[in-house]
Amino acid sequence: MKNITVIGSGTMGNGIAHVFAQNGFEVSLVDLNEEFLTKALATISKNLDRQVAKGILTAEEKDNTLGRIHTLTQLEEGVKSADLVVEAATENMGVKLDLFKNIDALAPKSAILASNTSSISITKIAAATQRPAQVIGMHFMNPVPVMKLVEVIRGYATTDEVTQKIMKLSEGLGKVPVEVNDYPGFVANRILMPMINEAIYTLFEGVAGVEEIDTVMKLGMAHPMGPLQLADFIGLDVCLSILRVLHDGFGNPKYASCPLLVNMVEAGYKGAKTGEGFYHYTPGSKELEVAARFKK
Repeated sequence: MKNITVIGSGTMGNGIAHVFAQNGFEVSLVDLNEEFLTKALATISKNLDRQVAKGILTAEEKDNTLGRIHTLTQLEEGVKSADLVVEAATENMGVKLDLFKNIDALAPKSAILASNTSSISITKIAAATQRPAQVIGMHFMNPVPVMKLVEVIRGYATTDEVTQKIMKLSEGLGKVPVEVNDYPGFVANRILMPMINEAIYTLFEGVAGVEEIDTVMKLGMAHPMGPLQLADFIGLDVCLSILRVLHDGFGNPKYASCPLLVNMVEAGYKGAKTGEGFYHYTPGSKELEVAARFKK
């Protein structure tokens, strides 16, 4: 596999494009909006600058990496020569099913189609195509250039050959691939999201405050980031979406979303990306400040 197409230029999509290009692949980065693509390239360039400053890359390697990323706004043009398509669009079932149906019709018959979904069924996505044996999950972690893990999710029809190709490819990117089967939330989010939800319930029920909950988990459980700060970082809307996938998929009330989380998302407080969640975020500042509504 030499030609990689990444669909979606947001946080995950530009990170995935960055990692593939840095490792010598030609990457087509596809998005509907030219402005989003320009922003994505600026983000990739900034992240590469950090790697140069740390001595991970040379300035020449940075330039070569950027030179391997080609931005496109037309899906057909982006996937027509792809060996692997990695979808990193919004975490919405309808969007993904439509997208995979279109990709399947436009990409070479030999191409492997992968989704970076964090919770949506790979089996269901694969069923929207005429090549379910060649559909697989590649769940990268955020931030993609830094985090080592890739969850490699086998759909019901995914072949051993395709799985092994993606496992080997992920290793070639300097990642640690872990093969998992296709059940709601896979492994990472099946374990992580109930923990985050329970932390929100702990706040909701007045057991402790935002900083106290996060401090207990950081100092007591050696977590690098507390669950409420992590929820803000992921996006509270994304957390809610994944919890709903778990709840719908298992039909178990233990996955029911905390009402506080639902209210915050409906009110537009979605975490770091909106400037406020459990914490307040000031552009350009690294100081962490508890949101006013949660201050004692």
